Amino acid sequence: MAKSTAAAIVLAAGKGTRMKSDLPKVLHPIAGRPMIGHVLASLAPLGAAPVVVVVAPGMEAVSAAVAPHPSAIQAEQLGTGHAVLAAKEALGQAAGDILILYGDTPFISTATFERLLARRRAADRPAAVVLGMRPADPGEYGRLILDGEGRLEAIVEHRDATAAQRGIGLCNSGVMAVDGALLWELLAEVGNGNAKGEYYLTDIVALARQRGLACASVEAPAEELVGINSRAELAAAEALLQGRLRDRAMAEGTTLVDPSSVWFSFDTRLGRDVTVGPHVIFGPGVEVADGVNIYPFSHIVGARIETGAVIGPFARLRPGSVIGAKARVGNFVETKNATLAAGAKANHLTYLGDAKVGAGVNIGAGTITCNYDGFLKYETVIGAGAFIGSNSALVAPVTVGERAVIAAGSVITQDVPADALAVARVRQVEKPGWASLFRAKMQKLKQSRS
Repeated sequence: MAKSTAAAIVLAAGKGTRMKSDLPKVLHPIAGRPMIGHVLASLAPLGAAPVVVVVAPGMEAVSAAVAPHPSAIQAEQLGTGHAVLAAKEALGQAAGDILILYGDTPFISTATFERLLARRRAADRPAAVVLGMRPADPGEYGRLILDGEGRLEAIVEHRDATAAQRGIGLCNSGVMAVDGALLWELLAEVGNGNAKGEYYLTDIVALARQRGLACASVEAPAEELVGINSRAELAAAEALLQGRLRDRAMAEGTTLVDPSSVWFSFDTRLGRDVTVGPHVIFGPGVEVADGVNIYPFSHIVGARIETGAVIGPFARLRPGSVIGAKARVGNFVETKNATLAAGAKANHLTYLGDAKVGAGVNIGAGTITCNYDGFLKYETVIGAGAFIGSNSALVAPVTVGERAVIAAGSVITQDVPADALAVARVRQVEKPGWASLFRAKMQKLKQSRS
């Protein structure tokens, strides 16, 4: 649908006491993104403005996370209607439709928001359109009461519902689109004479009907409307999203050898004909080009991997890593803010931090770039075609020239010219017979103490 005048209120003031966490509930991540971030991402294509996030006192972290969207503070927890009223000043003179949604319901799709707004703008112009669902277990959800023609008459909270009303399968998600010209008038009439003594946003439906105004509902799949109130529900939501991400990756041409053991971030991007082995974890900010092979137990965050590269097993790519075409990063190799150009190899037991590794370089097992002196970070540059012998330490800042060779076991503290051999280790000294004399001495000493 075309973008048009709409604003949004995201309710995020819940303390999430069942989470038992110092972190505000809506900041708990799912697939590497705070749950409220998923909400805002689905809302963004609508072009709604402003988007006001309602928070509780002391939730500065939430306000910072949702910036530049403004926040409004709900000073007391007096129900959803009261929470929406807290956004009135921040919303300003916003006209048109107002979407009301929740920061702990992260999976509502953009398409569902569009259907809500389209129904609000239909010919009968309902004052409020409520998003409904049919969960397998209606449980404590409020029920949507429809008339004989399918129009929404009221929303009844579970605590206040009759036995017959509790038998209704169509449940309230809490999400709605409301005529902005009526919202504040209707909320002003909402009372708190209910089982919880709260101001229910849902009461605006009955109030609108009393005025003779139409109200309506739109249904969405129950899995889109998963709410998160506990660690167990957070884990279930993570599993749900991971399943979707795995399915999408395979549909787009990635082979997952053991799909259930691979974990994605919300923004993982994989090319065609990528093969991912078991127990691979992708954190945020990963881009993988076509034809890459990622072996088991690799952990990749904030990295770009170019065409045909081979990663792992047991590799760790940290933020700022760029692995060039057909390069290899092998077992127990860690990179951080490091670039490996095309065809470079670091196959075993290596740490490359703050490094630029040229094309075709071979990094021997046990090599490290010593990039930190306890205060500052420094860069290591290795020219194309260089060979770094095993168990070498390159103490940054340092440059190894093209095609240079670093002898195994060297500690390199000065720049090495192109095509040179650098050896930086103590000369080997041999003492014939020393080992036999030492063993005899120690055996005698041991016997004297037994």
